[in-house]
Amino acid sequence: MLSLHSARQRARAPSERPARIGLAIAGGGPIGGMYELGALRALDEALDGLDLTRLDSYVGVSSGAFLAAGLANRIGTDEMCRIFITGDSTDVQFRPETFLRPAIFEYLRRAASLPRLATQWWQELLFSRNESRWSDLLMHFGALVPTGLFDNAQVERFLQDVFSRRGRSNDFRELGVDLCVVAVDLDSGEAVKFGTKGLDDVPISVAVQASAALPGLYPPVQIGGRHFVDGALRRTMHASVLLDRGVDLMIGLNPLVPFTQDGTGLPVSHERSLAAGGLPAVLSQTFRTLLQSRMQVGLARYAQQYPDIDQLIFEPNAEDAELFFTNAFSFSARRRICEIAHRNTMADLRRRAAELTPVLAANGIALRMDVVNDETRSVLDGLARPPLDNDATARLRRALDDVDHLVEERRPKPRAKPRRTRPRAHVPPRHAP
Repeated sequence: MLSLHSARQRARAPSERPARIGLAIAGGGPIGGMYELGALRALDEALDGLDLTRLDSYVGVSSGAFLAAGLANRIGTDEMCRIFITGDSTDVQFRPETFLRPAIFEYLRRAASLPRLATQWWQELLFSRNESRWSDLLMHFGALVPTGLFDNAQVERFLQDVFSRRGRSNDFRELGVDLCVVAVDLDSGEAVKFGTKGLDDVPISVAVQASAALPGLYPPVQIGGRHFVDGALRRTMHASVLLDRGVDLMIGLNPLVPFTQDGTGLPVSHERSLAAGGLPAVLSQTFRTLLQSRMQVGLARYAQQYPDIDQLIFEPNAEDAELFFTNAFSFSARRRICEIAHRNTMADLRRRAAELTPVLAANGIALRMDVVNDETRSVLDGLARPPLDNDATARLRRALDDVDHLVEERRPKPRAKPRRTRPRAHVPPRHAP
């Protein structure tokens, strides 16, 4: 599902300067991240003139912060697919168990406080009979419950390793592009934008760890004496970060929408209702509805507040039962979810091609209709074989790519045609075994 707002009056003519393009990626757990990867791969293939690793601004929230930080570090969607889908990356070895290790030390630390809490409780019960109630027991011993099931310190170490090799950087100030990772201060409820001035000294890996600290799943992350949790608690996508920076085109991805049982609007039987799925289905639908309604309010406001900026927001289809009923924290379904996202995004581009073409052209981008119209295309089609790089050759290839990009940017361009990135080599389709 594509939401499109065309700029009322653009601040620049296409021939004056290259368009400033920003990318906002919302959260959604592991499944949401895989959906967004599939959508990004579709955009990467279908939009000529759009290089997702060389945009002007990025903002990432929760699982979307992983992707935003990777793209800002010039890890392309092809390499991300090799890391997370095919598993044949020569650079990064991804192991799902890294993200699902029990927070043993958190459990032990909480359990160690049991004797003290029990002593306090009995003292209150014996000496304050009229004030203390057995109903207070749950609240009193609530401190024994761990703040997260899994250890996100392993997540931070994984990212630190990835961003510290092959010419990449774990420092916001060394990226060369604007990257903003949003988390929420647990004690104040304030949205904190890591990467902005005054908050750019925090390592990117730590900022992403904090942004993805979903309460109950991961414990809060302590930075500078403050505790931070998932950035989606405040806003769904934080797209205003990009819009306030004066981009010409904002592209947004949101993987969580409420499920619509059918399109008729008629009542459904109990067996087909979401209530039959128990508490997990009810909580999932509630969470998705809250995020979606909040984002719709924000998008309506953005269209009024920033009428001269082109805005494209890609989301799943509300009727997609397979996406809704997939375990939100499952890694085993990642290729299937990527395929759904790739297919949906291509379908959106194909269905709205007439409206999109002038908007994209105004920002130096063109639709590759041969790709868009290929309904049999898979998320893995077009993936080249992984480069056989070591750290030295990867740095050299990155430097040469920088030179090519600089030359391309300074080369005079025809006025009426969209700007192009470096030529795409034709690669025969390759599927994972």
